[in-house]
Order: sequence, then structure tokens, then C-alpha cells
Amino acid sequence: MNLPPDKQREMLRQMLTIRCFEERASADYHAGKIYGVVHCYIGEEAVGVCSALEQGDQIISTHRGHGHCIAKGADLKRMMAELYGRQTGYCKGKGGSMHIADFGIGMLGANGIVAGGISIVTGAGLAAQMDGKGRVAVSFFGDGASNAGPFHECLNIAATWKLPMLYICENNMYAAQTSAAETHAMPDVAGRAAGYGIPGVVVDGNDIFAIHQAAARAIARARAGEGPTLIECKTFRWRAHTERIGQPDFRTEEEIETWKRRDPIARLRGQLEAQGALTDADWQAMNKEVSATIGDAVAFAEASPFPAPEQALEDMYAA
Repeated sequence: MNLPPDKQREMLRQMLTIRCFEERASADYHAGKIYGVVHCYIGEEAVGVCSALEQGDQIISTHRGHGHCIAKGADLKRMMAELYGRQTGYCKGKGGSMHIADFGIGMLGANGIVAGGISIVTGAGLAAQMDGKGRVAVSFFGDGASNAGPFHECLNIAATWKLPMLYICENNMYAAQTSAAETHAMPDVAGRAAGYGIPGVVVDGNDIFAIHQAAARAIARARAGEGPTLIECKTFRWRAHTERIGQPDFRTEEEIETWKRRDPIARLRGQLEAQGALTDADWQAMNKEVSATIGDAVAFAEASPFPAPEQALEDMYAA
């Protein structure tokens, strides 16, 4: 790994921030402080794609989007306020967990519709190609979305027009409660890239360095005008599909525990310790700082007002 130790430690801090944010979101949801649905990203924190992007590059996320928002640089206070339904949130408390967006940092939004974001960000890829400034656009989606029409339509048009795109399938093995093994005829989503004449790459989705390297190569290819790449990150979510109580979860405890032993945060921490780039004191200090940051975000959210009833129809594009 050629990344300097400071960059690697920053990656670890980002992953820890995502984990702590999600743990607090889960706890506060079950405490009745957060309204609406919450899809936790715990176990999938190795978002090595965003660390390879530059300012001006754009991404779009999914219903499980908190990790992508944090990796792209979203404000934790405004994120938490949105989950709390407060006026200081990204959508003024009216969008909730699945609709966080910040155009200023290139985060075009999370999307509650499975595969709904793929078409939107492919349009951003076309815009990037047309403005000629060397920007790229990235679509994050899950294994379930790879079976939907927009996935195939967008890969086809992006390949045909050589759009500067990355299509990132975070294959956590389950679409809600349905195993990918039951719905995919091929073992790898990345194998579908061959049908569109573009590269398809499978990486360990719990290895942030492997993801970063694969993304960096794909980004360089896109910036050079060579078109899109499909990258499949094999990973696993530790939590159920949502935090809603009583929903079915057909995964076995053995399967979940097997993936927990491949914890992406523990893996990176171990690698840094082996390099002599992280001490236990460093780790404890990082935990304390991240915990304090999440605490500040919650305090900001709790101190913020709810939107007034008369504001319900403001900021709407259609009704």
C-alpha cells in the first residue's frame, strides 16, 4: 500500500465515524428519538471509493446512505438533525434518513427507490463529459438494484457514450431479506460488465485499500475518456435490513458471526498497528474524539426546532 500513514489513519477515522454514527442512529431510533426508517451501514464501512475522488466529482447513494454521505464530507450535525426531523437538517427535517443530499460537496443524494439513483447520476456523468472539466460521477447501489432495469439501461448508455462513470455495487449478499444466491444466475455482479464491453472488477468489500486501488484505476480510466467501470465490493451488513422491530431476518447467526470476524475497521486497525503507524493510545484517542463529535451532532439535533406545520409544503417541486 503506497498511501502515507496519515492518509491511512484518516481512512480509519472515517470508518470509525461511520460506525459510531450508525450505532448512535440505531440506539436513538429504538429510543424513539428518530422518526422514519433507518438502514444501518454497520459492517460495510470500507468506503474506499470516495477517498480516491477529487473535489468536483459527484456521487449518488442508496437508502443505506449515511456512510457515503460521511465519506464524501457531509456535515454530521446537519445529518443527525435530519434524522431527528429538525429544521437544521439537510432537508429541513422533512426528508429523513433516505434523502440526505449536499450538492456543494458533490453528494447528489440518497435515494429510497431501489436503483433509483443510478439513472440520476448517469445524467451527471453525461454532464461531466459535456463540460470537459475532467470530473467523474459515481453510482453506489446494492446487489438487489443490479437486477433492476435502470442498472442495465445506464450501463448500456454509459458504455456506448464512454461516460466518465464508476458503478459501485456494494454486494452485501441480501436484497432486504432475499439472498442474492436466489436471484442472481451468475456468482458475480461484475460479470455482467462483459455484456456492455466495459471492465468488471470484483474486490473484497471489507478491504478499504483494495477498494481504493480499484477505484483509483477506474477513475483514471474514466478521466482519460475510456468510459465506465463496474466494481463489485463483496461485503455484508451486520444489522437487519432496517432497524424496524419485528421484521424477518433469514440470515443465520453463523453467517453473521463469520462476517463480523472480517470487520473492516478491525482489519485496518491491525494493519496500521503492524506497520507501527498506530498505537493503542492513538486508537483510544481516536475513539474518544469520534465519540465526542457524534455527541456534538446529537446535541445539535436535539437543540434544533422541528419544522412548523405551515412549512410542510415549502421546498416541494411537485405535489
